[in-house]
Amino acid sequence: MSLVIDSVSKNFGEVQALYDVSLEIKPGEVFGFLGANGAGKTTAMRIVLDILRPDSGTVAWNGRLNTEVSRDTWGYLPEERGLYAKMKVIDQLTFFGKLHGVKPKKAEQETRDWLERFRIPEYADKRAEQLSKGNQQKIQFIAAILHDPQVLLMDEPFTGLDPVNVALLKEAFLEMKDRGKTLIFSTHQMETVQELCQSIAILDRGRVVVGGTVRDVRRSSGRQMVRIAVDGDPEIAWLATIDGVRVSRRGQDYTEAEVASGHDPELVLQEALGRRCRILHFEITDPSLEEIFIEHVGQIDTSERTLAPKAVYA
Repeated sequence: MSLVIDSVSKNFGEVQALYDVSLEIKPGEVFGFLGANGAGKTTAMRIVLDILRPDSGTVAWNGRLNTEVSRDTWGYLPEERGLYAKMKVIDQLTFFGKLHGVKPKKAEQETRDWLERFRIPEYADKRAEQLSKGNQQKIQFIAAILHDPQVLLMDEPFTGLDPVNVALLKEAFLEMKDRGKTLIFSTHQMETVQELCQSIAILDRGRVVVGGTVRDVRRSSGRQMVRIAVDGDPEIAWLATIDGVRVSRRGQDYTEAEVASGHDPELVLQEALGRRCRILHFEITDPSLEEIFIEHVGQIDTSERTLAPKAVYA
């Protein structure tokens, strides 16, 4: 029951939105679309939903083309607001549920249950225009899942949410994952992707430049990171003297250094012990998704994207 995007391309006039994108997203997986603004993430989602048709390539769910799959298979949370401003929250969520075949009483009960979970039960009888942007986002999330879709696609779902509400939404994500739902979302919040996603794809100018499990993507550079803190030496100036080691960040709690491929990160620990440092923290880890993202997309050409020959990525 995987979602298969096979060689999908899409152009808008002379602008290339997607080029030869191929991905497989497993059932019950949380999948992250990453990319700069205009990379093609929203276009890819809308093609999956059959809102847009590709110029070439196919999308299939459970072996059937997406054009033949019931609309109730999908739930969609767009980035832009899509609520009726003058309509009460309870009325429009019940209406949205009915559009997907949910009986009114069940839709109303499900709505009230979700409003309670999101700590806004008192907003049931308020008009959408009376809600903050963050609370409107929660209402749109409820609208996207009332019909219990198999696949939920979300475009920047954390936009406008404070940390408490981000945590509530993450909790809802994990509950849906535990129920076997497939979740696909785009975001610029790399820490959230690293926390929630099993697999990702990074898009750059309509092409997948790197993809796979989060673990494999983080290890793809061949580099490792060392985080170290020693008592009485916050700068740890001697780190820069070790062959193959480059200091990448100095924080309050530890200093982070990049260890080049082919070099042993434990050399940092050995150097610290040789200098009789009192080590407060030592950790060997892979580069963060943010560092991988910057490596692949950080230096991009911001000029208008035009049709280009097919590129091959390792």
